[in-house]
Amino acid sequence: MAPIAQAVMVSLEELKDGSVPSETLHEAFGPDSLGILIVKDIPPEFARLRHHLLSYSSYLGNLPKSQLDKLENSEAKYLTGWSLGKETLKNGQVDTLKGSFYANCAFYVDPELSCAVPTEQFNPDDFPEYLSPNIWPDDTTLPGFKDTFESLCRLIIDVAVLVAKACDRFAEKEITGYPSGYLERVVSTSTTTKARLLHYYPEDPTNEPAPVAMADDVANSNDPDEDDWCATHLDHGCLTGLTSAMFVDESQSNPTVASPEVEAAAATPEEPYLLSPLPELESSPDPAAGLYIKSRTGQTVQVKIPRDCIAFQTGEALERITGGKFKAVPHFVRGARAALSEGRIARNTLAVFTQPNLGDEVDMQHHITFGEFARGIVAKNTVS
Repeated sequence: MAPIAQAVMVSLEELKDGSVPSETLHEAFGPDSLGILIVKDIPPEFARLRHHLLSYSSYLGNLPKSQLDKLENSEAKYLTGWSLGKETLKNGQVDTLKGSFYANCAFYVDPELSCAVPTEQFNPDDFPEYLSPNIWPDDTTLPGFKDTFESLCRLIIDVAVLVAKACDRFAEKEITGYPSGYLERVVSTSTTTKARLLHYYPEDPTNEPAPVAMADDVANSNDPDEDDWCATHLDHGCLTGLTSAMFVDESQSNPTVASPEVEAAAATPEEPYLLSPLPELESSPDPAAGLYIKSRTGQTVQVKIPRDCIAFQTGEALERITGGKFKAVPHFVRGARAALSEGRIARNTLAVFTQPNLGDEVDMQHHITFGEFARGIVAKNTVS
């Protein structure tokens, strides 16, 4: 089993007052780092929003197929709304192990926006992947889902702005030609940022998966840390905000909305009408399950995010912008083995991908915009 690595941690207050030492950022994002930073002392509402939204992930993933089909947008390559089995991973294998719900976070910039702002080069007809409006479940189906989703994303992006500002201070000292305040501007003003709510389905105990080869040469088929729930990949944005995973035993906690066991939580002026949060396991029954990353030195390690913290890792756009000084983080998710679980263990999490606007250049030398870069990534990863 891969070793557990301790990611660099800073407090929200340190980010706010700009007191994070350069040495700390170098340890988090420098050439020998894990490429990940964990932020602690997050406001208390984060814990409540996280628990509610990650519970919704199980409710959503267990809706009848007829309802989930209404949330799909094939024209947008499933980059808005729901998808399952529409993504290609592991050298072309179709991914049927996780359900995915994407939403544009343009609401962070303007509450009236439901997707990125079109440009002369990118319009809804030729780039629906980023220019299609959000598709939300009906409030009669998942009451409170949209409000909870947006509230948690806003909180994560607020923290991401502070992380970006710290990264800018570090990059401006270390990287020749780095645009002043670049990352803070991207995170705080981009209408292209997307969020992805993930539901990793419980493993079928009668169908134990065999070891599989990882993408990007992170490991080989003999490595015990198979990437069976999410193949090794790079995020293609700048900074990705991650919640800790929520493990749910769906054999004990019925995530079926129509079930009589599911009751709505009482609404208050501070908290809208919500489905009751599901009981969260203290940890995964399989300690080897969870997030793995490949460090800058080539070692594959497991990283655990504390439940009350937010993690941020670097993506391909930032690597290109910084000329490779900040490396994108190869990572994957390993499933909870059914033989160790004694239940139906699902894993739910949220990722917020902060990204440049479509017309912003990510490769100044070749004048490649983020829209052009993203279009290539989408074409590669989606089932045609």
